[in-house]
Amino acid sequence: QVQLVESGGGLVQAGGSLRLSCAASGRTFSSYAMGWFRQAPGKERDFVAAIIWTGASTYYADSVKGRFTISRDNAKNTVYLQMNSLKPEDTAVYYCAAGRVGGRFDYNYNYWGQGTQVTVSS
Repeated sequence: QVQLVESGGGLVQAGGSLRLSCAASGRTFSSYAMGWFRQAPGKERDFVAAIIWTGASTYYADSVKGRFTISRDNAKNTVYLQMNSLKPEDTAVYYCAAGRVGGRFDYNYNYWGQGTQVTVSS
């Protein structure tokens, strides 16, 4: 069992930056792939970024490539999402997720956090 708690969301102006954190409980965190997804009002949940358990490989949605960076610190049981050059269309609730498979598809994740709101003003 893994419990995930996101933090770091907030209100930022377009062009600004935020860093989201996702703290995980459990001793097996390092064996899970981690992902970030987001859901804007009235829209489906979308993939944002993912990282394998070693941190050696990362994956990004085209919409955030070059602006967002996912990383993890297995010693701290934490995964991060550094978001730069934020745009109003990045406004959404951001969720972190853990799964044995990981990748771009939400059905490959077994555990989800409660989400953190990111609002980007124009």
